[in-house]
Amino acid sequence: MTVLSALGHVTRAHAGGAWNDRQPRWALMRDWCPQVVGQPPLAAAEARAELARCWLGTFGPGTYEDVKWWTGWTVAHTRAALRDVGAVEVGLDDDMIGLVLPDDSGAEAPSAPWVALLPSLDPTTMGWQARDWYLGSHRVRLFDPYGNAGPTVWSDGEVVGGWGQRPDGQVVVRLLADVGAEKTAQVDTEAARLTAWLDGVLVRPSFPTPLQRELSG
Repeated sequence: MTVLSALGHVTRAHAGGAWNDRQPRWALMRDWCPQVVGQPPLAAAEARAELARCWLGTFGPGTYEDVKWWTGWTVAHTRAALRDVGAVEVGLDDDMIGLVLPDDSGAEAPSAPWVALLPSLDPTTMGWQARDWYLGSHRVRLFDPYGNAGPTVWSDGEVVGGWGQRPDGQVVVRLLADVGAEKTAQVDTEAARLTAWLDGVLVRPSFPTPLQRELSG
C-alpha cells in the first residue's frame, strides 16, 4: 500500500468505522480525487518549488533549517527550491533570518486575542523544527520521546498548556503558563465547548505525552 500510495494510485479515505477510527479505508485515487488522474507529473525541481511555496504560504516566516527539516531535502535542493519561489529574507527574534514569499513581506494587522485547543500532531504544533519561540519550556511535557506533539492549549500564538479527556469524556486542561484570569476563563469555555462537541466520544492519541497521561488517568 505504501508503494501504491507513493505512485498516486491509492489514498487514505474515510475511517473504516466511527469517525475516530484509527484504521482508515483505502480508496482508488481516480475515485477519491478524479481531477488529478491523468495529469502529467511535475518535473522534480518544479515539484520541489511548489512544495516550498505551499510551506512558506502556510508556515512562513520560517528558517532555511525549518524548510530543509520539514521536506527532508538536501542542502542543494532546499536552496534551489527557495530560490525558484523567490523567497525573501526577513528579520526574526534573536537576530535570526526567516523566509517568506515575495508577496508576504509586509507587516500584518494585529489579530484579536484568541485561544484554541489543538489535537495531537496538529500541523500548527509540528510545522517548524525550531519551536522554542512558541513552545517555550513546555516541550518535555507536551511531546513524546520521539518528537510527536500531544494535545496543546494555545493563546495568541503561543503554547500555554495541554489538554486531555477523562474516562467520562470530559475535556480537562492544564495551563503551564500564567495567562491571567480572562484568558483562563476563555480556555475553560473552549474546553467545555469541546466536551459538548465530542459528546462522550473518547479520542486517545496514538502517541501519548506525559501531560496527556496525567490528565486522562
